[in-house]
Amino acid sequence: MLFLVAALLLFGVVMGTIAHASFAFTLVAAAVIAAWLGIFALRERHGRRRQTSTH
Repeated sequence: MLFLVAALLLFGVVMGTIAHASFAFTLVAAAVIAAWLGIFALRERHGRRRQTSTH
């Protein structure tokens, strides 16, 4: 429950910051986050494939 409250608080702070940022900065930040999530997903998928094939 505490995690949910902290996540919602952080979400509110980030949304408030983005609302006052320029549109170009928002697009750059969104692209960086999307790239980071994509790289993370690929690494997780690659790691799970390698782990399951050896066992």
